[in-house]
Amino acid sequence: MESLIAVIGTLSGALATGVLQHRATARKDREERRERRRNEAMDAVAALAEAISNHRRAMWVAMDARLADADPDTAASLRDAAHATRARVTAPAVRLHLLITDPEVRRLADAAVTSTYAIREADTAYDLDARRRAALDAHDAFVSSAAGHLHNL
Repeated sequence: MESLIAVIGTLSGALATGVLQHRATARKDREERRERRRNEAMDAVAALAEAISNHRRAMWVAMDARLADADPDTAASLRDAAHATRARVTAPAVRLHLLITDPEVRRLADAAVTSTYAIREADTAYDLDARRRAALDAHDAFVSSAAGHLHNL
């Protein structure tokens, strides 16, 4: 009888240890997934912010040259550069929408992109500067909102 109790005790101890190890491993896996997802979201925010900044800069240069009546070859070259930077906005924007479900972060990301695209509508140097400032403000609002969201993940 004593040996039966010893066997039952040993099996119970092994079972309890196994359950505790399983729970600890599952908790660690969840934490690692959460951290990986947070890092992926942070990378998506950074990539979109960088792409928007590059496009805003290229748009400002191209529009400034156009408004200053730059020679046609220079204007065409700058316009081509702006088109290239605009194409680099799409993938980070899609990635951000896939990784971040927060509607405010998404809305502000879209506003940052839209306000940057609106720079091309400038018809005076003053309007160009105002649109650039609006795009910068939208960019900053997006980054600030994303930072708050990522901090809470």
